[in-house]
Amino acid sequence: MKIVDLSGKTIVISRTDSIGDVILTLPLCGWLKKQFPTVKIIFLGKSYTVDVLKCSPYIDEIIRLEDWDKVSFNEQIEIVKTLDIYAFVHVFPNKHLAKLGRAAKIPMRIGTSHRMFHLFTCNFRPNFTRKNSNFHEAQLNFELLRSFGVKSLPKIEELVEYIGKFKPQVELPNQLKEVLKSGKRVILHTKSQGSAVEWPMEKYVQLAIELAAKNYTVYFSGTEKEGLQFRGALPNHPQIIDISGKSSLAELITFIDKCDVLVACSTGPLHLAAVLGKKAIGLYTDLRPMHPGRWAPIGAKSIAITANSSGDPKLEDIYSIVVDRIVQIIES
Repeated sequence: MKIVDLSGKTIVISRTDSIGDVILTLPLCGWLKKQFPTVKIIFLGKSYTVDVLKCSPYIDEIIRLEDWDKVSFNEQIEIVKTLDIYAFVHVFPNKHLAKLGRAAKIPMRIGTSHRMFHLFTCNFRPNFTRKNSNFHEAQLNFELLRSFGVKSLPKIEELVEYIGKFKPQVELPNQLKEVLKSGKRVILHTKSQGSAVEWPMEKYVQLAIELAAKNYTVYFSGTEKEGLQFRGALPNHPQIIDISGKSSLAELITFIDKCDVLVACSTGPLHLAAVLGKKAIGLYTDLRPMHPGRWAPIGAKSIAITANSSGDPKLEDIYSIVVDRIVQIIES
């Protein structure tokens, strides 16, 4: 295969889904900048992931998908043409964007062969499958960069390096500064907005009580909607603090950076904590394709645990993860 030189060219990385998925796509940007320092990387994503993308040192420009949705298809074509894009990588398949790339005559249009519409819209179609693979999601993304010199999928340790210095971009609001106590700080993010099987709330409460007894300050994070679901279950304790609904995503990123540990199931804040270099403890099922081998957080201090149940894995296995085991990991 002839290797394409991206030096001085513009490439679009398109990942228009959730926060965790976007974070697991960031190593592509670091690898591209290492191979081609003068390449211009445009990241196309949803509006709610922009605060995440701004923390990456390797992204030159961010485009919100919603901004393109405001104009007609023909106007979108003209917008794309002005960007002088050489390569468009569909990390998350999107039929409309695939049609747009072809209509705008982008020279390299890359998408997995496992989407029928890519047969008519993409001229580079790597053949690989995600669902049954033994590789991590972030490793599998590199299959899409074979044309640029990827010879083998990177190791997990290399993925951490390709993230680069992921840095918060805003100051903490006063309401979070006021609750940021000295000492050891742990965030418990109990909900996932339906993206993952969740550990029981009563176990998070038990974990919080045990950590507070050991002089940790424990923060329960989440959206306002999620906070309404769990606030009534939180014990009245000066070192157990509800911060749900009190920050933007950008401010939450900064708050996570001020803490030491985050515990959650497979959800966006877990992946944020990992790339911020925190001890990110992920709670998972062994059931494929939701198992940690595919979706574990990427970070030097990240840890993914399951119940390690015998027999065929089930979603409910996550309920069997015991509190004491998590306490031991936090204190190790």
